[in-house]
Amino acid sequence: MTTLSTADLCDQFADQIQIAQPLFGNFGGIEAFQGKITTLRVERDFGLVKESLSKPGNAGVLVIDGGGVKDCALLGDRLAELALQQNWSGIVINGCIRDAAIVRTLAIGVRAIGTCPKRPQLTGAGEKNIAVQFSGITFEPGEYLYADADGIVVSKDQL
Repeated sequence: MTTLSTADLCDQFADQIQIAQPLFGNFGGIEAFQGKITTLRVERDFGLVKESLSKPGNAGVLVIDGGGVKDCALLGDRLAELALQQNWSGIVINGCIRDAAIVRTLAIGVRAIGTCPKRPQLTGAGEKNIAVQFSGITFEPGEYLYADADGIVVSKDQL
């Protein structure tokens, strides 16, 4: 199966996709990834992130709305390694990561708005499998996300 670039997807499926605003840095070891979306909304807490990444990802993408908070990280090297072991293809975070030098060596896609060395809380607070909005678009559980060097696009259907 040939994978189309996000630019090609925009050309061929313009009326079927949403295009995320370019707010994210590429922190993973692979630049292009795609998959079915699972969502979380958390703030300064990685309990649900850890719980979600501990389960089989089925080559999906975990989209985390961390509220754009930049004073702690919602993902580090251990959670990224766990995601890789559980077959997640990528993670998109409206928030920060830490251990960026190690995460960059792992064969998983990671997009985030920045880095912060501080660890967040671990209470398990937050919501999962709900629509989350950031970067100018809505991410719905079960939709499909495509990411590469040009950006991130989302479609209701697999393209």
